[in-house]
Amino acid sequence: MFIHYFSLLLVCQLIGEVLGLWLRLPIPGPVIGMLLLFVGLLVKGGIPRGLARTAEGLLVHLSLLFVPAGVGVMLHVSLLADQWAALTLALIVSTAFTLVITAWIMQRLARYDHSGTPR
Repeated sequence: MFIHYFSLLLVCQLIGEVLGLWLRLPIPGPVIGMLLLFVGLLVKGGIPRGLARTAEGLLVHLSLLFVPAGVGVMLHVSLLADQWAALTLALIVSTAFTLVITAWIMQRLARYDHSGTPR
C-alpha cells in the first residue's frame, strides 16, 4: 500500500507542476498539488489509513528534505549578502503580518465553543 499512496502523492505533485507551468501561475507546483490533494480528501471525506501511514513515514525524515535547500542557500550566499536589507525587511514584515492575522483569527474563533455556538 505504501507504493500506492506514495505514487498518489507524486501524481498530485506532478499535476500541480503541470498546471503551474500550463497556467503560468506564480505558485509552486508542489503547493498546487497539495491543494489538489486537500480538495480530493475533502471530497472523499477523510484521510485513508494507508495515506496517513505513508505521510507519517515521510514526515519522520522531513529534516533530510531541507539539506538540498540549505546547500542551495550556501551556493548563493553572495546574492544573500547583496540583498540582506531587503531580505531582513521581508522577514520582519511577513512575521508581523502572520502574527497579526493569527491573533485576529484566534480572537474570532475564541468566541465559539466546541459545538460551534457563540459563548
